[in-house]
Amino acid sequence: MGKKSASGGGQRAKEPLRAVPAPPGGPEAVAPSPAPPPHGHNPRIEFKFFEELKHRNVVRVAMLYLVVCWLILDPVHVVFHMLEVPAWANRLVVILMAIGFPAVLLFAWVFEITPEGLKPTVQVDPRASIRPRTGRRLDRAIMVVMALAIAYFVADKFWLSKRLPAFASEQVPANGTTAPSAPAPPIPVATVDKSIAVLPFVDMSEKKDQEYFADGMAEELIDRLVHASDLRVISRTSSFYFKGKQATIADIAKTLGVSYVLEGSVRKSGKELRITTQLIRAGDGMHVWSQTYDRSLADIFKAQDGIAADVAQALQVALRSGTTGHTEANEEAYNLVLKGNYLLNSSSETDADKAPALYMEATRLDPNYAMAWAKFAWASWLSQDTTKALEAAQRALRIDPKLAYAHYVLGLVLEFQENDWGAAKAEMDRAIELDPDDLHARAELAWLTGAIFGQWDRKLHYLREVTANDPLDTFETWHLANSLYCAGRFNEAAESYRKLLQLNPGYWKAQVSYGIILLFLHQPPDARAVIEKATDEETRLWGLAILEWAVGHKIESDAAISRLEEKYGSTSSEEIAEAHAYRGEADAAFKWLDRTYELQRWHLAFVLVNPLLTNLHGNPRFTALLAKLKLDEWKRKVFASGA
Repeated sequence: MGKKSASGGGQRAKEPLRAVPAPPGGPEAVAPSPAPPPHGHNPRIEFKFFEELKHRNVVRVAMLYLVVCWLILDPVHVVFHMLEVPAWANRLVVILMAIGFPAVLLFAWVFEITPEGLKPTVQVDPRASIRPRTGRRLDRAIMVVMALAIAYFVADKFWLSKRLPAFASEQVPANGTTAPSAPAPPIPVATVDKSIAVLPFVDMSEKKDQEYFADGMAEELIDRLVHASDLRVISRTSSFYFKGKQATIADIAKTLGVSYVLEGSVRKSGKELRITTQLIRAGDGMHVWSQTYDRSLADIFKAQDGIAADVAQALQVALRSGTTGHTEANEEAYNLVLKGNYLLNSSSETDADKAPALYMEATRLDPNYAMAWAKFAWASWLSQDTTKALEAAQRALRIDPKLAYAHYVLGLVLEFQENDWGAAKAEMDRAIELDPDDLHARAELAWLTGAIFGQWDRKLHYLREVTANDPLDTFETWHLANSLYCAGRFNEAAESYRKLLQLNPGYWKAQVSYGIILLFLHQPPDARAVIEKATDEETRLWGLAILEWAVGHKIESDAAISRLEEKYGSTSSEEIAEAHAYRGEADAAFKWLDRTYELQRWHLAFVLVNPLLTNLHGNPRFTALLAKLKLDEWKRKVFASGA
């Protein structure tokens, strides 16, 4: 083949002439010239470009780079997580890999590997190029890396993913990354042989206007059966959880972990009552015992005692004597107390606000009705009317010094409103002495002494007893979760908070509190996933102020705490103080703690055991705060007595 002319034309050097065969169809059948490609693109040029990419091994290099990046990213994420490397480091690795991709492709295009080393492609003689050999090496490298990637994927899916929950349980139990966004079915509880749930009684009255009385009957039976030895009785909140829901006896028993269920009905006409009850064995649905009681309203207390005794006899357990405070109650006053209880337990805040007036009317009708005064004290305490609560509780105890419930309520008032820790403990002790079966008094005493002493080991079992007997009560579940958190038992606290969120995803502060516990468990990514899902802006800002600081995002933390102060300073002073304390900003923390003392002093009852305030311990202003709360004096007394 001769060389082209310097002008680049199509003239060739002289060659021997050859005969050219005529096209089919004769001389006239000349093939038309192909049409030019649209828009001036030459497909030969495009094809040649892709061929050149392949020829220079750019495609192979791209494939190898992407597979290596994928193989690196997942293990790096795990290692960074274990070493508590901030989240921005993960993002930085991804950004660097993305920037490196075009750089690697450009390098593969411009340079070529030769026996003498790297050289620009334009300087390599095609006859001396070893590109095919380099391509085969890259193919082998791709196959090896792909094999490693597949092996890692298989190991992660079928081995690591099954092992990780066991590891995670040391940090936070399984399913600990996010809280449920919708209510989940209650978690079944282990069944105890001699155990019972008293379901809400059905109102069979003609006008269907005695629901409060039917509920009250079930509550009174729960109160009496609690005093049966060796019988586990599910508390009201969990027993009443299924009211109005479509659930079988078997489902209810499985959820509450009981072997027996007591159900019944009440028909009230004037002052005449017909109470029908039946005891059902959950395992096979058999009726163990049933009875109908015709009584007058004046005999209601005897009827309740009789039903409880019959149930205890059927279950072969003995009833211990308990203090109810109902013995001398006026019939109308008792009826008003039942209505007050019904409204106070209502989910409607408007209805609950009507309860104190009913209790007060009951005390007017029967001034010596101790339980009515104790209930009025309880309702007043809930509405933060300290003066009325204190006076009513003391009045109840003047009438009946042995009314355990009144001692319990008085202890709450003294603890949270008066900061009289010694007197509060004495009242709780007296309540337990009078009624050893009152688990709520035991739990409150456990919380009080735990918060004051920080001695949780001997106390937490009371809280566990309460939640075992009331597994669907969100308040008691929160009580246990928060106590475990303050005790520094973060793994157990996370488990309890997760259960609480299953019962009620919107429970006050629970979502963010759970996230903060995950932060204490050194799991910032999981903490973020939980906190950012909180729908309440106030608590979410509190959580973000702490979380962003923990991961090194000062600007984001500043923004969250500034907005929290600006928008919610009057309601979140305690949370703002916690965030500042966690950030090591003592002056700001004490400023907001002082505001908390002025606005809602009882929130500071747990200041000694709050993990978020640990940075303030040892500061003279912290000691002064304890003195103002009367905590330092009480704590000294406790340690001196060895309690």
